[in-house]
Amino acid sequence: MIGQEMQDALNVQINAEIYSAYLYLSMSAYFEYHGLKGFANWMRVQWQEELFHATKMIGYVQERGGRVLLSPVDGPPTEWDSTLAAFKQTAEHEYNVTSRINDLVDLAIQESDHATRSFLMWYVNEQVEEESSVDAVIQKLKIVGEAGPGLFLLDNELAQRVFAPPTASGRAEADRTARPIV
Repeated sequence: MIGQEMQDALNVQINAEIYSAYLYLSMSAYFEYHGLKGFANWMRVQWQEELFHATKMIGYVQERGGRVLLSPVDGPPTEWDSTLAAFKQTAEHEYNVTSRINDLVDLAIQESDHATRSFLMWYVNEQVEEESSVDAVIQKLKIVGEAGPGLFLLDNELAQRVFAPPTASGRAEADRTARPIV
C-alpha cells in the first residue's frame, strides 16, 4: 500500500504530466497554424509521450492500492514570439519536470518507499532523454535561424519523429537484447 503523502505527491505529478501534454498540444496547434507541420508533429509526439507518462503513473498508484484524484488543468499558452521561443519554453518546462521528479524520488527515499523509488527511476532516465531531445532542436534552430531553407529542412526532419511507447520492461529490455551472446 502506498503512503498518503506519496499518493498525494504522485497525484500532483499526474496533473503536471497532463498539463505538459496540454502545453505540447497547444504548441502543436500553434506550429500547424503557422505552416510548420514538422514542428507540429514533434510537439504532437511530445503530447503523446506526456499522456503516456501520466497514464503510467496512474496505473502505478492504482497498483499500489492508492486513489487517483485528478484536478483541474490550467489552460496553456497559445502564442509564442518565435519557433525558438517555443522550444526554449519547452526546455524550461522539462527542467521543471525534472526537478519535480527528483523531489518525488527524494520523498520516496525519505519514506523508505523502495517500490516507488524504483518506479520513479524510469522517469529520472526519461527526463535525461526529454531534456536532450529538446536541446538538440534548440541547437539546430540557433544554427538555421527562423526562416529560409534551413528552417524548411529542420521542419522536414522533425516531421519524421514518431511516438513509440516503451516496452513493459522499458530500457532494460533494450539493453539486454543489445548485448552479444557469448
